[in-house]
Amino acid sequence: MSSEEEELYSLLIPLADERLIVPRACVAEVVRYTPPVQTEGGKEWMLGTIGWNGRDLPVVAFEGAIGAAMPAPTGRTRVVVFYSITGGIRAGHFGILTQGFPQLVRVNKEVLKLDATEGWPEDAPVFCRVKMINEFPLIPNLESLEGIIAAESV
Repeated sequence: MSSEEEELYSLLIPLADERLIVPRACVAEVVRYTPPVQTEGGKEWMLGTIGWNGRDLPVVAFEGAIGAAMPAPTGRTRVVVFYSITGGIRAGHFGILTQGFPQLVRVNKEVLKLDATEGWPEDAPVFCRVKMINEFPLIPNLESLEGIIAAESV
């Protein structure tokens, strides 16, 4: 196999104090932040919905989902729109608040190593943390996150 076949185009998504790394194919679009319409009774990190392509897109603050402080929106805040992989979200997509534009990176087994450092609750939607050159991004469990969003959206 060539090294190109073993590489994965990924996005480094900047959060307030962390970064997420996800396959590029998971992301539909990055859109400008607009304040979400809040729903009553939900978790604080379930920010509400924004209008996107004629749909009510649920938006979350990933920091809150892992027990960290909630970020304050800034001029750099965007919403990364993810494809739903479980089909449990009515809109077919969901958004994660980001503090800037995601960065496209190519990863392979030489640059990506498991990092045993944790720092999130056991039920948080995180698979693990990895070391990637000088970055230590989290790999989110998007299926778990979708399940939480779907349960809160009912």
